Amino acid sequence: MFGIGGGEIFFIILVILMLFGSDKVPEMARSFAKMMAQLKNATNDIKNEIQKSAEESGVVKDIKEALDVNINPVDDIKNEVDKVKEDIEDITGPIKRQM
Repeated sequence: MFGIGGGEIFFIILVILMLFGSDKVPEMARSFAKMMAQLKNATNDIKNEIQKSAEESGVVKDIKEALDVNINPVDDIKNEVDKVKEDIEDITGPIKRQM
């Protein structure tokens, strides 16, 4: 992005003072600050409405439930290995007895 240095800021302030005069600048700054506050409040309201709608539809609950699932691949692999060991014992049991 473009960076604004001290010289550019000074130039912008100088142009604003020349165009509007020193008596109008504080009023413009207050108006700009109010506008930014209203924009921030509107953005927060929209965000809250979206979040509320998602919670009401159950999407958030479904996502939380999906994330709460305890997935442990080591335990899954260990269980599968134990099953295979049992199967091998079942198959090789009679063979071992014959030897």
